Amino acid sequence: MSEAATLTTLAHKTDFPGLVTGKGQPWHYLDTAATAQKPQAVVDAVTRAIGADYATVHRGVYTRSAEMTLGYEAARRRVAGFIGGQEDELVFVRGATEAINLVAQSWGAANLGPGDRVLLSVLEHHSNIVPWQLLRDRIGFAIDVCPLTADGRIDLDAAERMLTPQHKLVAFAHVSNVLGSTLDARRAADLAHGVGAKLLLDGCQAVARLPVDVTALDCDFYVFSGHKLYGPTGIGALWARQSILNAMPPWQGGGSMIDRVTFDQTTYAPAPTRFEAGTPAIVEAIGFAVACDYVSSFGMEAIHRHEARLVARMREALGAMNNVTLFGPEESAGIVSFALDGVHPHDLGTILDEEDVAIRAGHHCAQPLMDSLGVPATARASFGIYSDDDDVAALLRGIERTKRIFG
Repeated sequence: MSEAATLTTLAHKTDFPGLVTGKGQPWHYLDTAATAQKPQAVVDAVTRAIGADYATVHRGVYTRSAEMTLGYEAARRRVAGFIGGQEDELVFVRGATEAINLVAQSWGAANLGPGDRVLLSVLEHHSNIVPWQLLRDRIGFAIDVCPLTADGRIDLDAAERMLTPQHKLVAFAHVSNVLGSTLDARRAADLAHGVGAKLLLDGCQAVARLPVDVTALDCDFYVFSGHKLYGPTGIGALWARQSILNAMPPWQGGGSMIDRVTFDQTTYAPAPTRFEAGTPAIVEAIGFAVACDYVSSFGMEAIHRHEARLVARMREALGAMNNVTLFGPEESAGIVSFALDGVHPHDLGTILDEEDVAIRAGHHCAQPLMDSLGVPATARASFGIYSDDDDVAALLRGIERTKRIFG
């Protein structure tokens, strides 16, 4: 597929049945950072998996169960391959939130203790803060917070000064869900490994916008969610180095994750099965893999260029308004956060909704970042592969209407 054809396709909406209103009008969906709309290919795959193809996995000896097992494990292989990993390195979870909790309660509980330190950053999503606080309060390590640069990036120069041999883990967002700022992940890995620490990357916003290769990034853990990658909700992935997974104790107990159970002792299955207790999200995993395939068909570089062009156009238009404050770097990855003077983001979002424009308004599960920015909330527009210039124009019209309403 040529670049020109790819860019044309990226701006095309007919693959996405959700991009129309109840009245059949275009819906200008600019909340992809919260959750992406689903292409028809994913809808069809999920419908087929939960209908004509449905059976359980791993346990049945009948044909359809065996076929579904093959499909489920093929989904694992395809999702792992999407980020440059191997299938035995990828654990299916409910989402990135569960993935981080799994790392905290398994690897963290086994490897952190009094005197140890964990380094986070100001811009982290609550899902990469609260699990570490819960564990800290239980076992007594310390949490440090890396500041940001003036344009809203994780300040790796500051991180280099802060890191000590007492740090056992660095946990950073690959792309900020509020500012769209992109981490120099390879440098973060080098800094963490330089003091003997592991690096966890929250890739929720990155995997749908940038090429990701966990081997090249040299991270130790990578987490992401299916629903932000044009797939179903209720499914996500934890990638980790095989040697790390194999050394981690089970987190939840139940069926599937066992080798042999007696009332005296239980032995456990090898990773990644050890971390998938109970009947898995079969249908969701299959839809997740189809979403990865769908996104891959465009090429991640083309997606990044497409979203960068829309970001540049929106930031230029908003920057020309003297009553708008823009947050984050100029070249943010598919996300633009801003504030309109004298208008609460919730009021802006409500008026935009009347114009069939959907944005996010609030603290975006990043209250420490809001405190750092000195605002209670921001308005956030975020792009996807279906976004186009009409969406930007509709947002700008809605902002002008809001300004007239508020005088």
